[in-house]
Amino acid sequence: MEQVKRIIECVPNFSEGRNMETIHAIQDVITACKGVKLLDVDPGDATNRTVVTFVGEPEAVCEAAFRAVERAAQLIDMRQHHGAHPRMGATDVLPLIPVAGITLEECAELARRLAQRIADNLHIPTYCYEAAARKPERKNLAVCRAGEYEALPEKLADPDKAPDFGARPYDDDVARTGCTAVGARDFLIAVNYNLNTTSTRRANAIAFDVREKGRPMREGGLLTGKPLKDEQGRTIMQPGTLKCTKAIGWYIDEYGIAQVSMNMTNLQVTPLHKAFEEVCRCAQNRGVRVTGTEIVGLIPKKTLIDAGRYFLEKQQRSTGIPESDIIKIAVKSMGLDDLKPFKPEEKVIEFLLEADDKQRRLVDLSIRGFAEETSRESPAPGGGTISAYMGALAAALGAMVANLSAGKQGWDDRWQEFSNWADRGQQLMERLLHLVDEDTQAFNRIMNAFGMPKGTDEEKRLRSDAIQAATLYATEIPLQTMKASYETFELCRMMAQQGNPNSVSDAGVGALAARAAVRGACLNVKINAASLKDRQTANALVAEAERIAAEADQAEREITQTVESLI
Repeated sequence: MEQVKRIIECVPNFSEGRNMETIHAIQDVITACKGVKLLDVDPGDATNRTVVTFVGEPEAVCEAAFRAVERAAQLIDMRQHHGAHPRMGATDVLPLIPVAGITLEECAELARRLAQRIADNLHIPTYCYEAAARKPERKNLAVCRAGEYEALPEKLADPDKAPDFGARPYDDDVARTGCTAVGARDFLIAVNYNLNTTSTRRANAIAFDVREKGRPMREGGLLTGKPLKDEQGRTIMQPGTLKCTKAIGWYIDEYGIAQVSMNMTNLQVTPLHKAFEEVCRCAQNRGVRVTGTEIVGLIPKKTLIDAGRYFLEKQQRSTGIPESDIIKIAVKSMGLDDLKPFKPEEKVIEFLLEADDKQRRLVDLSIRGFAEETSRESPAPGGGTISAYMGALAAALGAMVANLSAGKQGWDDRWQEFSNWADRGQQLMERLLHLVDEDTQAFNRIMNAFGMPKGTDEEKRLRSDAIQAATLYATEIPLQTMKASYETFELCRMMAQQGNPNSVSDAGVGALAARAAVRGACLNVKINAASLKDRQTANALVAEAERIAAEADQAEREITQTVESLI
């Protein structure tokens, strides 16, 4: 099954916001790392600090982060640093943030390894904070940075305050680089909710209703009463309704409206769509209406997918539709295009990374382009690729019938059942579309292996090993196509038996396409397995392929008989 691409974000803060030559030098080492996309560079003169944001696959991001810390240590002398923002090192803080396909815990482990690498290789003492903290009290960055740069001589001499990695006596090198805090935290979304009012007071009231901190409790429950205090003299707060959110109300001259401005610090606890619904509810209670939502910066794709699915389910509509359609539902439901056009390709992190991937994919071709590419004299794309595409079409047809059934008049009580089947069809279609390109790439691996040098005995051995490894992979890929295509029979059978009767023939065509996909992929398993020297492995792969093919023949016959009986 195709795995979700693993993506993390890194937001290092460097103690230089005035010297653009230094800032550009740090930026250049980040952009030089393959697999990393630089999203933002934000220097501040008063703070003398630059915040850099970049994303990519975990290994690439960690490498870019390490090189940036190294370059900052070479160019920034903390003995000369002065600015308004708290700081303790040339690279002051360096958080890793999960975006897709990776957990916060995994990011925390990456952060600890990165912190140790920085300490071991660059000799910069490092603290671990937030989710990466090795001591409970160090989850709070302020604890790690207590006393700032000026307190480092004392902290390095105190075993209880010493850094997690690279602890050593204060010397000229530490005086120059300072210390760095490496951490892991959840993705933060900055979002503004547009209101049909110009009143900052009303916007603030709504913000206090929802934000986790809430509002001060007052004597007599009055808005103007004196704030209540606890025994320690601290103001007693009435918590708001949304965990892991911070919010205020303000007026925006540019738009001529008031907004509730919110930072969302844990999307697992409070997702965007939940916050939107709650702000709408609290606004309505105060006679105000939310007209739309403004996303500040970038967001993970999952945020929009989760929102789109939520609003579809509220409408009792199938969620088994293409991702692009789900995103459109999210955009319209939350009014993301209220103030200006919302372009997912410019706001969604995964789409920005895909735009940088220049590799040409078969699945991005038009139908005609795909057919024409197949017809050319090059051996790939070939039968394995076409088999995977036929499997994708089988899954697509099954999903189509499920969606038509979910929306059929009089079948309202079964929408969720058919929506689940449509979701399954979309998942299978995506797996098989991935295999369309993967099959061609597998063939290309074999060709690349054959192109390796063979002038010496060692080169011949390496070439032979590479050919065998590539051939084994090229045998396993069509076997994956067979397995995924075979799974579509369950969907097509259910749609033929219980789906919208007006579309029973479509379920039948799906079964025929699935059988062709399985049979076609089986031929590719056999022809590639014939070139494997490991005959035991080859025979096992062929035996499994033949078993699946025989079961596919039987499944197709049964579904076709069902379809014929209902037409």
